[in-house]
Amino acid sequence: MNVNLPFSIQAATCLALPDLRDRLLQFIGEVAYQEGHFQLSSGQSSPYYINGKQVTLHPAGAVAIARLILPQLPEDTVAVAGLTLGADPLVTATSVVAAYHDRTLTALIVRKEAKGHGTQAYLEGPTLPPNSPVVVLEDVVTTGQSALKAVERLRAAGYHVTQIIAIVDRQQGGAALYQEAGLHFQALFTIEDIQRCWRQLTH
Repeated sequence: MNVNLPFSIQAATCLALPDLRDRLLQFIGEVAYQEGHFQLSSGQSSPYYINGKQVTLHPAGAVAIARLILPQLPEDTVAVAGLTLGADPLVTATSVVAAYHDRTLTALIVRKEAKGHGTQAYLEGPTLPPNSPVVVLEDVVTTGQSALKAVERLRAAGYHVTQIIAIVDRQQGGAALYQEAGLHFQALFTIEDIQRCWRQLTH
């Protein structure tokens, strides 16, 4: 693996998807993965941490992720959505990059708590027709509760949600939870992918 290869907008926009996936994996290993003692948002303790925002808020990282997610979206998808804050850059980047591929995808943000003023809504973004197909995006899945909450809020708003796509699956119960809920789940990478790459970069 070439650790000196720069991760630029040119690389993110021009690399073929298999090469782009390899370069994104390397970038995650370089800037997002750490080992130590960490407490996760799920309340679990972990010997490693993946800071997905180091990748999703990087311009090349955001473009690369969106390009890799787009082919995974069913053709009838009209929107991508996710629970704030982790999914915010994901749904925005995917919506924008889709426009350059002649696809129209609305970006929806799901609040953790209802807005305390105005409409007091859980969802931010354009209102779509009832039963619109929406795919939920997530950066890192551990127990799966965050994305599942997004699914429940979107369904309560009248949208049709059957799929979740994540950047990384930590393989700690999320996939099983989604299966039980009848949701199709896929991740660009597993934690094993990330750790294998990190070891190659650091040893």
